[in-house]
Amino acid sequence: MHELGIVFYIIRDVKKVAEENGVEHVSAVVMDIGEVSTVVPHYLTDCWRWAADKEEMLKGCELRINTIPAMTHCDGCGKDYPTVKYGKKCPHCSGDRTWLLKGNEVEIKEIIV
Repeated sequence: MHELGIVFYIIRDVKKVAEENGVEHVSAVVMDIGEVSTVVPHYLTDCWRWAADKEEMLKGCELRINTIPAMTHCDGCGKDYPTVKYGKKCPHCSGDRTWLLKGNEVEIKEIIV
């Protein structure tokens, strides 16, 4: 379960930004998590609750997750399509010259105080 490690990095980054801005308590952290990022959202939130409550600045802080749909682009026909449904093979032209546009993100989008 790599989600716990990710939570430690999120906490480190949130605390750093909060301290740099004179914030004493953070009420929520909003994350963008890509559909194919390999991060399991409910594991992340479980780990978050356990770890965040150990930090005074983050006690009771909510973790909100926006799931970013995975989209792939086909260089063969120039169209975009949903990655999870179709994989690497383009549903429009059956080409395989494709690449992931979005959906692999693991990013802090917002820190709410």
